[in-house]
Parts: sequence; C-alpha cells; structure tokens
Amino acid sequence: MKVCRNFIDNSKNYFRAQKGVTVADYFRDWTLWEKLWISVSTVVILVASIFTWDTTNALASWVALVSSITGIWCVILVAKGRISNYVFGLINVIAYAYSAYLWRLYGDAMLNAFYFLPMQFYGWYLWVSPKNVEAKDTVVMKRLSIRGAVTWGIVSIIGVIGYGVILKAMGGLTPYFDSMSTVLSVIAMILMAYLYAEQWILWIIVDLVTVYMWANIVINEGGLFAIGILLMWIAFLVNATYGYVNWLKGSSK
Repeated sequence: MKVCRNFIDNSKNYFRAQKGVTVADYFRDWTLWEKLWISVSTVVILVASIFTWDTTNALASWVALVSSITGIWCVILVAKGRISNYVFGLINVIAYAYSAYLWRLYGDAMLNAFYFLPMQFYGWYLWVSPKNVEAKDTVVMKRLSIRGAVTWGIVSIIGVIGYGVILKAMGGLTPYFDSMSTVLSVIAMILMAYLYAEQWILWIIVDLVTVYMWANIVINEGGLFAIGILLMWIAFLVNATYGYVNWLKGSSK
C-alpha cells in the first residue's frame, strides 16, 4: 500500500508542479537542434505514412502512424531526461505491440504488451520520486559501476541466445534478431528506469537490429504502409546516439 500511496502522492506533486507551464516554457531549455530534430522527425514520419497509407487496412495504418509519432516524441524526451516521456510511451507501447503482432514479430509484440506496458508505470514511479527529480520535469542522471556493466553484459548474452531458441521454435520471422531486440530492450528499460546512462548503449544496438527487421518487412514482406515505423526506428537510432552523449554529460555533473 505504501508503494501505491507514494505513486499517487508523487504523481500529484508532479502534476501540481506543471501548473502554469506553457508550451513556450516547456521548450524553453531546448536547443535549436533539438527543436528542429523533433519537428522534422514528426513531419517526415507523418508525410511518409500518408503517402504509403493502406486503404484496405486502415486500422493497421492508423496504429502504425500513432505508434510512430508517439514513439519519436517519447525517446526524444527520454534523451532529455524528461519525466513526461512516459505519457507518450504509454500510448506508443500499446500501438506498437499491435503492429509488431501483425507482422509476426512475436518477441517485439510480447515485449511491448507484457513488459514495456507495466514498465511505463514502474518507470514513472521511480522518475517522479523526489530524490530523482532535478527540476520540474527533469531527472538526475547516473552511471553504472564497472562490476554492474560486466554483470549486465553477461546477462544480455545469455538472454539473447536463450530467447532466440524459443522464438525460432515459435516460427518467428527473424528469431535471433527479434530476440536481440527484445532481450536488450528489457535490460535497457531497467537501466532507464533506474536512470543509468548506459541504457543508451543497449538502445543503439536494439535500434540497429530493429531497423533491419522493419526494413525487411517494408522491402521484402509487402509492408510498405509500415514505413512510418521503419522511419521511427531510424530516428530512434539517431536519437539514441544523442541521448548517450547527453546523459554522459548529465551524469558527470
């Protein structure tokens, strides 16, 4: 009950702190590059989705669009250490789970539905904790110890191999790539929830693998209407590189 009470109280305190914050205030500490990055990414994904819209499968097209737009906003806000990323993340994981399921990326679908979804609430719980809040919507950034980094590295390798065997038995389209994307995402999300900069190393690997998987779907599997999701993952890759640099700076303060 204490956890639930803290979740509610800290959430209330967070939203109270946002009262009176205008759109201009929200973007006040953003650099010109960051403003251009989120604007251009959003427009490119929107335009690409419109031009590849599948009128015979409108629901799937809408879900792919919603997933793409909320996804890019979420990761850019994470890169800036903004607590509000979880608002966009909640919508993204639901929409993306459906899209991944449609294309037999079962690892990605299960990852989002059964792990990322509850982790949105757990991550929010940790990020709005007073000890982790640096400013109204920004958190404190940390680094892993050498021992912690080695431990998580070993866990990652074992997890990727083991889950890849399971997905292959299920008939997944790209089982080991799917496994790498899934397992590393699980670990990266844990590191993200606990505010460690090393999350971004794993996100970069995840993004590279997932770009390959969705490129295969768009180019070879007839999933042209999912191009918005492919562009989203390419944007994720660029953003993960920026996020790593930004969090290294933030954790060294």
